[in-house]
Amino acid sequence: MPDFQHLLLFIAAGWLLNLTPGPDVLYIVTNSLRSGARAGIVAGLGITAGCFVHIFAAAVGVSALLAASATAFTVLKWMGAAYLLWIGVKILFARRPQTSTDLMAVAASQPQRPLKAVFIGGFWTNVLNPKVATFFLAFVPQFIAPDAASPALAFAVLGVLFNLNAIPVNVGWALAAAWMARRNAVQRGMQWLDRAAGVMFIAFGIKLALTDNPSH
Repeated sequence: MPDFQHLLLFIAAGWLLNLTPGPDVLYIVTNSLRSGARAGIVAGLGITAGCFVHIFAAAVGVSALLAASATAFTVLKWMGAAYLLWIGVKILFARRPQTSTDLMAVAASQPQRPLKAVFIGGFWTNVLNPKVATFFLAFVPQFIAPDAASPALAFAVLGVLFNLNAIPVNVGWALAAAWMARRNAVQRGMQWLDRAAGVMFIAFGIKLALTDNPSH
């Protein structure tokens, strides 16, 4: 497990990621706008459930990879670094809805669904998205000590912490969706959050690229 300082950084990065508008946030917001805050909260819970599948699957993979050769470590390192850099650049230059009318139009274009269907949709949206698994494989290992007695257990604990920390953020998105959609100033302000998140993930990518093989 990371020390207290790195743990706080891990939590802060997770919150920043979840605050940054993306596919998951759009799914929560559109359901909340279309069917109320309750539907948005259920959408967020479905997304959380789907993330647990990736966390425990990735934990098994990390355990095997950390026990593999130096070549495997190097391949994972550069793939992870490239992916984190790609996330950062994508966030920095992403085009987002500029007005409340744009966001409301996205929500209105989707038909209403029962809460069960909303939950299942959120679940499968994450489970069937390989980018979610790739993110966990690239991001979480940076906070695991090279000499950790059980890397897989440390990965699982950090992954669960990351996922649980996302719940209040997702609930907040659901509750605030209608309010946000009616205020263009908030929409413009979110661009600064995009920039902060983009810079952070580019920094994580560079940090990972400079990481040495712990077996050396």
